[in-house]
Amino acid sequence: MFFKFLRLEFKSFFRGSSLGINLAMKILRLIAILYFMVCLLAGAFLVFFYIQEDLHGNPIKIVSKFLIAVWAVDLIVKYLWQEMPTQNIKPFLTLNIPKKTLVNYMVSKTFLSAFSWLNSLFFITFSGIAIFHGYDVIGVLAWLVGVSLLFYLNNFINIIFNDKETVAIIVGCIFAAVAGLTYYNIIPVLEYSEKFFFNFYERPYFVVISIVLFAGLWKICFNYIHKVFYLDQGLEVKKTVGKTENIAFLNKYGAIGTFINNDIKMLKRNKVTKGILLGSVLFLFYGMLMFSSPIYKTPAMTMFMGLFVTGGFQFLFGQRVPAFDSSYYPLMMTLNVPYKEYLKAKWWLMNIVTAASMVLAVCYAYFGWEMYVTFFAAGIYNIGVNSQFTLWSGAFNKTQIDLNSKEKRFGQKNSFNIKALLLLIPKMFLPMVVFGIVQRFFGITAGVISVAIMGLIGFVLREKIFDIIVKHYKVEKYSTLEAFKNKD
Repeated sequence: MFFKFLRLEFKSFFRGSSLGINLAMKILRLIAILYFMVCLLAGAFLVFFYIQEDLHGNPIKIVSKFLIAVWAVDLIVKYLWQEMPTQNIKPFLTLNIPKKTLVNYMVSKTFLSAFSWLNSLFFITFSGIAIFHGYDVIGVLAWLVGVSLLFYLNNFINIIFNDKETVAIIVGCIFAAVAGLTYYNIIPVLEYSEKFFFNFYERPYFVVISIVLFAGLWKICFNYIHKVFYLDQGLEVKKTVGKTENIAFLNKYGAIGTFINNDIKMLKRNKVTKGILLGSVLFLFYGMLMFSSPIYKTPAMTMFMGLFVTGGFQFLFGQRVPAFDSSYYPLMMTLNVPYKEYLKAKWWLMNIVTAASMVLAVCYAYFGWEMYVTFFAAGIYNIGVNSQFTLWSGAFNKTQIDLNSKEKRFGQKNSFNIKALLLLIPKMFLPMVVFGIVQRFFGITAGVISVAIMGLIGFVLREKIFDIIVKHYKVEKYSTLEAFKNKD
């Protein structure tokens, strides 16, 4: 039955209305998966021989020391991106197929995701190298099975807590606290990790722990899904009671104020938009993560960081206009909606957040005022130029967005558009190239001023640029309506 379901999904893929775009996205994903496969396979060799020959240690023991951190990262990645394949199961609920068969298929299919099995490539390769170099065969195999099953437990944890955001936040805070305590050597978590995971090698019978946990969580997960596996319950789109609220002072700005009011309420109420807000906050720390790398100390890459630090909300929110309004966009287009004011409202909202990000980015002055003024110039460029190009790229984004469901997909099929990709040139590469060249020949001050001037020119010419953007939205209007109406 499992293979029958897979065969039906295969046929559904090739009979879909968007076969070309689906194939393009599948090819891109395949390339990404192949890249990570090569990295993990090569990484297994590099890690083993580096530990054995350079550190003169036991590779299995040292790798075991850091497995707890890798396990936590694996859980976070699966929670953020791996999703349950519920949609393709719905049609089978009305057929004479045992519900337990469908539930087991759903659970089993999560193991086919690249997020599930990619890390196994590293462990299998690493274990094969260890056996080849004379390590105990039974011990290595027990270590491989024990560690792999513990990582596969994350699939079940992800399913059970998939829609429990409060629990996810609490667990995330716990992970952060433990990481901090480990970093300052208050709790020796890595030593505990080494003892626990290395026991699979020293005491192969410890693998029973992983087997029992795996079987137990499979059963718990099965019961959890089976209990709510109905069209009108577990697979139903959850509805909440609507609340009326209004930001009164925005109404005095006419249509623009009304649209901004609606967007702020949308950002506050829905899961997807709350994720946008969280992602925007995380973008502020992008420079903290990357500035220590030598490549990011080059002028062009410093500008690259500045564009992301100050423009996180802009990139996450702006490129999905009008996709955020896809549920009522056809209705809106039947009304006398001023297109220019509609887009200007999005533009002002993005730029208000960008301006706030420029102020918050002052913390980067700790690494030198040159870095902060570069970020500040990047923020001006985001306001004057990138905000408009981001809205422009939104005209080609025909992806429907369900605001009440958590987005976990690596890429959406209708968001792949060559025109949107071409708009990345003025958004990212142009300021990097200009800043890098001017800074090299005339100094940091001239580089900052050159990028800031481009931003100011874009701001002054915004009305002319908006006329061009509105024209493109009108050209794409009917194809966008067709895409938003097509639920497949």
